[in-house]
Amino acid sequence: MKAVIVRSSGDLAVVDAPEPVPGPGQVLVDVDAIGVGYVDVMVRRGEYAYFPGAGSVPGLEVVGRVTTVGPNVPEAPAGQRVLALPAFGGYAEKVVADADRVFPAPPGTDAADVVTLGVNALVAEGALHRAGAAAGERVLVRGAGGGIGVLATQIAHSRGAEVTVVTSSPARGERLRALGAARVVDRTGSALPGETYDVVVDTVAGPDLGKHLELLRPNGRYVLCGAAGGSPGPEAFAPLLSHFHASPTLYAFSLNSLSPRTSAPPGRGS
Repeated sequence: MKAVIVRSSGDLAVVDAPEPVPGPGQVLVDVDAIGVGYVDVMVRRGEYAYFPGAGSVPGLEVVGRVTTVGPNVPEAPAGQRVLALPAFGGYAEKVVADADRVFPAPPGTDAADVVTLGVNALVAEGALHRAGAAAGERVLVRGAGGGIGVLATQIAHSRGAEVTVVTSSPARGERLRALGAARVVDRTGSALPGETYDVVVDTVAGPDLGKHLELLRPNGRYVLCGAAGGSPGPEAFAPLLSHFHASPTLYAFSLNSLSPRTSAPPGRGS
């Protein structure tokens, strides 16, 4: 089969690779669509600690059809069209995934649409769950133009929250309004959102994290679930002490902390 590997330089190369064989509790999926997210950028830069390294196949989410089922799979999904979340290896014509990380794809849906609901949707849902975002609360989504941010906007809005988004272009802003954002803030300007919030979902981090921490209302919750803007540095967390008597809460949330059998990440939403 054909697969894509990451070279030591961070470049990608198409290579011939042996077809993987599913082991106990695993299935083999013929791939129709591959998800590409910011984690793939980190992999190519050598910044993602969980990636095996140069010569390995990236890709954490695919949509395809199960062709082979390994031993000890209690509900054999052979022939099913699925969303699969392998532990890398997704940039290939075929990939092995644990059976408990494989989910039926809705009938009649496009593979490219379904694959967008992989890592992005799980992180967005997990972040809002951990923060306990509720109807009537004010939610700020930072980095809202990315996959996680787009889904966090929709999920928060669907739960009755008033959503403000921070993004970088008028076109993205209009799209986010159509998806439920009540207010759009242009991140390229110098002004911060001029309100305070019960929940902040942040996929960016970077040096401006501290300024956004200061936007929390009393008992507000800040969920850091990405670092597209790089490390914030220790000084960014000073507002946690300077606003100590407002009881701010900072969560760091990663899917790597959960197992497929975890029903929900612990937090206010538990």
